Amino acid sequence: MGGIAELGIAGAGLKSGSEESVMPLRDHFRPPVSKKASWQGFHGLWPGIIVQQLFRTLPEGFVAEPRVQLGTYFEIDIGAFSDEFADGEREPVVSSSGGVATAMQAPPAPSLTLETDITEQYAYEVLVFDFEYERRLVAAIEFVSPANKDRPDHRQMFVMKCATLLQEGICVSIVDLVTIRQFNLYAELLALMKRADPAFATNAAPAYAATCRKRAVDRRTLLDLWSYPINLGEPLPTIPIWLSESKSVMLDLESSYEETCRLLRIA
Repeated sequence: MGGIAELGIAGAGLKSGSEESVMPLRDHFRPPVSKKASWQGFHGLWPGIIVQQLFRTLPEGFVAEPRVQLGTYFEIDIGAFSDEFADGEREPVVSSSGGVATAMQAPPAPSLTLETDITEQYAYEVLVFDFEYERRLVAAIEFVSPANKDRPDHRQMFVMKCATLLQEGICVSIVDLVTIRQFNLYAELLALMKRADPAFATNAAPAYAATCRKRAVDRRTLLDLWSYPINLGEPLPTIPIWLSESKSVMLDLESSYEETCRLLRIA
């Protein structure tokens, strides 16, 4: 991650949401909305609605896909895969030539075993690919979930994921409507690079949308930022999604948000 810490900031856009939008942002984590629809259901459906919207604007050669990763909620029964023969009672392995092959030896015991909690990443996202270049990932829209903000290691994983995508030249957009936890992962992403967005310098809003993209100019690496604080009762913004150095589409978060609310009957 050494290179990304040296990025400069080209500028931050603070344009508000669509002037024609009139429906407000709801609080999906408190009543009355939380009693009508779960945030899991809302965040699970919203990326698919955005993909539908993007396909109306993406240029030829680009595709978008929704992704949801919720971690492991079940364990495979190891017994279902166990060998029917006990240790030392394996049948000889016969090779294709008819000879007896040497059985694989068991690995040595570990030199050290530690108890740990290997954190699983929760992800709600939309990925945009350029399939004319072997489905090269060009943009990622990351939707923040409560699990991404509930613990320091979860926040670090989310931020490092976004930083890695940026380092690889992939446009990253972060959409965070989680109102029950005050951490701002966009501000933490910039802090990782030893940079800051003046709009989030103090009392960073917990709800926001932001797009970040890396580009090179005269041997300098610049980071372009479009950031939008979001407040309850206000419409969501329209954000840029960059597909290349010179090609982009605009994503109207408000229209996809309202369509998702309509389908889930969230007033």
